[in-house]
Amino acid sequence: MKNECSDKHCPKHSGLSLRGRSFVGNVIKVNVHKTAKVEWSRPFYISKYERYAIRRTRLNVHKPDCIDVQVGDKVKITESRPISKTKNFVIVEVIK
Repeated sequence: MKNECSDKHCPKHSGLSLRGRSFVGNVIKVNVHKTAKVEWSRPFYISKYERYAIRRTRLNVHKPDCIDVQVGDKVKITESRPISKTKNFVIVEVIK
């Protein structure tokens, strides 16, 4: 982690408040503009067949400057206020 962070949407170094849901998922894509795409799987019950199907959730999340994330990392994300049109979650920590 870097010592200095000038990101105004960083939950640790700025006043961004975290509230709501939090998830753990894998990073599948990292963009240039402080954005990462996180994915996780969840079981979904189908009553007609009395079985579970695997469904996945993909979210665009904000990647602060002070957190180094690579594709394939396991991360914890938490909900915050809307940062952009598609980003409502922020990466809080990297779980290797």
